[in-house]
Amino acid sequence: MAAEATMDFDLTATQQAVADVVTSVFERELSWEALVNGGVTALPVPERLGGDGVGLPEVATVLTEIGRHGAITPALATLGFGVVPLLDLASEDQQDRFLAGVAKGGVLTAALNEPGAALPDRPSTTFAGGRLSGTKVGVGYAGQADWMIVTADSAVVVVSPKAGGVEVVQTPTSNDSDEYTVTFTDVAVEDADVLAGATAQRVNQLVLASIGAYADGLVAGALRLTADYVANRKQFGKPLSTFQTVAAQLAEVYIASRTIDLVAKSVVWRLSEGRDADDDLDVLGYWVTSQAPPVMQLCHHLHGGMGMDITYPMHRYYSTIKDLTRLLGGPSHRLDLVGAQCS
Repeated sequence: MAAEATMDFDLTATQQAVADVVTSVFERELSWEALVNGGVTALPVPERLGGDGVGLPEVATVLTEIGRHGAITPALATLGFGVVPLLDLASEDQQDRFLAGVAKGGVLTAALNEPGAALPDRPSTTFAGGRLSGTKVGVGYAGQADWMIVTADSAVVVVSPKAGGVEVVQTPTSNDSDEYTVTFTDVAVEDADVLAGATAQRVNQLVLASIGAYADGLVAGALRLTADYVANRKQFGKPLSTFQTVAAQLAEVYIASRTIDLVAKSVVWRLSEGRDADDDLDVLGYWVTSQAPPVMQLCHHLHGGMGMDITYPMHRYYSTIKDLTRLLGGPSHRLDLVGAQCS
């Protein structure tokens, strides 16, 4: 009998190379344009379209490194919400259409959340007779996206934000990124734009895995930023890091960071290996929403007034975690999902 595969939490050589590319790009400029010009957006694009053809583990590594640098860009929407589901669920012909512009900076996104429902597996948005109707909220970068993946009651479809019957209205976010409410009113969808066999549940799994990878980087980046600050900031002639209370609070951040890293990597590994990831996904959603916000508050506290300065990087980590927590429905909703698995 063949031995069951076990997970290795160390990065593979390919993942490390991908991480190094992102770091190298951000050493020059922290922007979407830098990611595009540095070839990062081309990494998951199939080779036949001029990309590198990497898979989910490598895309997750990209998102983690982008989060680690606190970059606010369309990367999560494009790579995590767009490219990853399309590579998993779309035919080659559909991939050729929808992914054609990604390597050169084309933006993708996914319209998943509905009023009062975070990542619903049974959306209220309807699709019947080739017509799509409903309202989606919290849709990142819909105003500049080339294509949107939309989950509906009976199908998963891909729609242009510029299609007839689509209304896009911008809404506020904590990190000042672009987010929209999108209303579909009897929008015509061709058969070629329906992802055959795709389900809302599968799209949500892949999106949650991408959010987890990004949040992993955000918490790790905030931890590093805070540790460096308290090591160099002196009070009473001593570095803040030498004070017992400061060290204990920083340890709490470290524990949360390591745990999010573990479960985020476990989810990606299970999904990429075709294994059941339901339990790990539920734990990931709860841990990100329940642990990441309070440890971000600790990082703010340890920075003192510096943490409130919008020209200092800390606010990018904190505000982005707030937006991700809202996108996932908050800790109470996520705990209910964990409980449902146990009942």
